[in-house]
Amino acid sequence: MHVPHNSVVLVADGRKLLFLRNEGDDVYPNLTVEHAEERSNPADRDQKTDAAGAASSTQSGPGAPAVAQNGSNHARGGGAQFAPSRGSLGETDFHQLEEDRFAADAAELLKKRALANDFEKLIVVAPPKTLGELRKHYHKEVSNRLSGELSKDLTGHPIADIEKALLDG
Repeated sequence: MHVPHNSVVLVADGRKLLFLRNEGDDVYPNLTVEHAEERSNPADRDQKTDAAGAASSTQSGPGAPAVAQNGSNHARGGGAQFAPSRGSLGETDFHQLEEDRFAADAAELLKKRALANDFEKLIVVAPPKTLGELRKHYHKEVSNRLSGELSKDLTGHPIADIEKALLDG
């Protein structure tokens, strides 16, 4: 992948981001750190306080009065009977919610920088899930300046490894 001179490279995952600028050229990139950010995001189990809730149907069940179509409490023969329903409301993954929120915030930073004409070309490097979440929030100006994406997690890697991955990608 070509990394044009002065282009911005965002390297992000669900809790860390790096804004890098290419001070070199597209053959020999020289990425320098402009901004770094990291948020604490404990594991989901450490963020939960309770188990998932449950819902039970109030439509019918043992002892529930049958309601006829006219609204009276007298059931007419042949009416459908509903089985009691008890379903899980599903568990919320707070860790994933925070990662998604972080990606949305990163997209907001990209928007502000694009609208301020801080960069002409942008390359985004992120793991697939984070990249997908970022895409949901790209502003038109960000999309217009996007010159490439690399679906890899490189947030913990040295800059030399990021430069190599970009050239190989």
